[in-house]
Amino acid sequence: MKILIVLTSHDALGDTGQKTGFWLEEFAAPYYTFKDAGAEIEVASPAGGQPPLDPKSDLPEFQTDLTRRFSEDADAQAVLANTVKLDEIRADDFDAVFYPGGHGPLWDLAESGVSIALVEAFERAGKITGFVCHAPGVLRHVKSADGRPLVAGRRVTGFTNGEEAAVGLTDVVPFLVEDEFKALGGLYEKGADWAPFVVEDGRLITGQNPASSEGVARAMLAAGRPEG
Repeated sequence: MKILIVLTSHDALGDTGQKTGFWLEEFAAPYYTFKDAGAEIEVASPAGGQPPLDPKSDLPEFQTDLTRRFSEDADAQAVLANTVKLDEIRADDFDAVFYPGGHGPLWDLAESGVSIALVEAFERAGKITGFVCHAPGVLRHVKSADGRPLVAGRRVTGFTNGEEAAVGLTDVVPFLVEDEFKALGGLYEKGADWAPFVVEDGRLITGQNPASSEGVARAMLAAGRPEG
């Protein structure tokens, strides 16, 4: 199984003067879940090269066994430092695509025509698409073949309004994932704040928050196994 991981290149948290980017656990947990299952992984971002890490995700209280494994893995760090430019990627070359969150994707990937077209290509080809935490927000402009929003009538989850309020960024982010999905006609579901929660709708797999990262990756791998 060949899996594409798409990371943000956006590092500014609105006009707060603070930094953002991707959330470390949401990259590290799926990366090793995929790798340990024997998947081939390629990592891309809009700008290519080293994507910005949300500095908060590197704080001691947010570390897990898999983020600590990443911090000691020079090979994985080299992969992250040398992401391919997203506009050089072809959906035909992969079996699945996964988008980690962090707040960055709400600004760049959600509005990127390249990303939108890429997700649509995966979806049209019946391939697996996975998104976790804020990354489901990249679906806001993605359309189904019939021109309707991809999430319309689909079971989805993503970072909750309550979780956004808890981190004090409700009025900073360009949109709230929960509200956006409901406005688009998505069948939005959520579990308890900060608890693992994964929703599967066919080959569209979404997770609510950082704790859901590994679960999304495992669901993607299971969806990619031959039946029988």
